Amino acid sequence: MAFSILWTFLVAGALLFGAYSGHLDAVSGAALEGASAAVELCIAMAGAMALWSGVMELLRATGLADGLARLFRPALRRLFPEASQDAETLSALSANVTANLLGLGNAATPLGIRAAERMARESPGRASDELCRLVVLNTASIQLFPATVASLRSAAGCQTPLDILPAIWLTSAASVTVGLCAERLLSRAGTERRAKSPRRRAGGATA
Repeated sequence: MAFSILWTFLVAGALLFGAYSGHLDAVSGAALEGASAAVELCIAMAGAMALWSGVMELLRATGLADGLARLFRPALRRLFPEASQDAETLSALSANVTANLLGLGNAATPLGIRAAERMARESPGRASDELCRLVVLNTASIQLFPATVASLRSAAGCQTPLDILPAIWLTSAASVTVGLCAERLLSRAGTERRAKSPRRRAGGATA
């Protein structure tokens, strides 16, 4: 909803400014050119995305994806001690992390949604600390092979779309570390605040 309002404001502002400055024809031309470029980009990316989605399906069919997911389960049990008690939730979390490592956000999203839906059952109407942690891990995920970014660079005409691997490894590891540290700090602050609030209410009632 917020993005819809933002885009509406930007489009209306561009039209008003173009009409005011007498360049409305240039605004219309730029809009049509941008729409055409967006379609061309989607078509150029379709092949690469289909390729890596197919690779993910092959990994699943051969069992390699499950084997890779099992490697992360000890770490996931430490990060999600409550959610990992449910085998199906742990399986969705493991598959989600595996897809993110391969840079396949389109494959990771439904797996993350499945895990989030099962985790939300334990705290209806409120996002638990572990659910917030899952959102952090999906937003700032470590990527060993950024397939989506490489596809974008290739569609844009880059001849070496994978020369960003060292930078991707460094920045994604740093973002996950900072995100998890921030989540831990905010979680502790919230726990302390909830622990103090009953005492304050009790003290006020006594007074």
